[in-house]
Amino acid sequence: MSTHKDNNNRRDPATEKPVATDNSKKDTRPGHFSMVRNFYIADVITLMNGVCGIMSVFGSMRYLLSSDIHDLYSAMYFMPFGLLFDFMDGRVARWRNNSSLLGQELDSLADLISFGVAPASLGFAVGMRTYLDTIILTYFVCCGIARLARFNATVALQPKDASGKVSYFEGTPIPTSLTLVAIIAYLVMNGQYLDALPGQIVQLAPTWEMHPLVLIYALSGTLMVSKTLRIPKP
Repeated sequence: MSTHKDNNNRRDPATEKPVATDNSKKDTRPGHFSMVRNFYIADVITLMNGVCGIMSVFGSMRYLLSSDIHDLYSAMYFMPFGLLFDFMDGRVARWRNNSSLLGQELDSLADLISFGVAPASLGFAVGMRTYLDTIILTYFVCCGIARLARFNATVALQPKDASGKVSYFEGTPIPTSLTLVAIIAYLVMNGQYLDALPGQIVQLAPTWEMHPLVLIYALSGTLMVSKTLRIPKP
């Protein structure tokens, strides 16, 4: 005869009455994909911004291997699409009233790829490849990092309008780097890239060379981290 007892039918030996058992205990450990399941629609849109950015970087990398102009164009085309997703995610979050700290961090990381790393990669791909060029491109990306970090750290303290939007940008927003992409796109369409970059190459010392065009990246990065430049937010 089986000695197994059903825990749901246990009885008190003194009263022979059924004893209630606690079946409400559940495994509270998070599931493997719990973070993904907690994403809002706006977070998914933000990730699409990051997808566009990394696809742009890959386009620049493919161009370095293939020298196929179509790879260079694809690198440029993905960045405006990233801007579109960057424009949409905030509006969707406000529309659904479900913004989160995670979404804010995702937005900053995606912006860094799409409007920081991708434009710098494009500049390298079109010919800004000397050691000094790469220092300035790195400076540009670091300014983007600092700009986004400052925004995240101070956004709660900045004045906002009735809808909860920040009233102004402190320093130029990092998506303004697409002006650099527009300039490079114009030059590429006119055959002014690689050895034909405007200004050619300047030798500052026997082993120090630089393309003057790379200074537009230095200017863009400096404007991003400006403390006194305030641009009204549309």
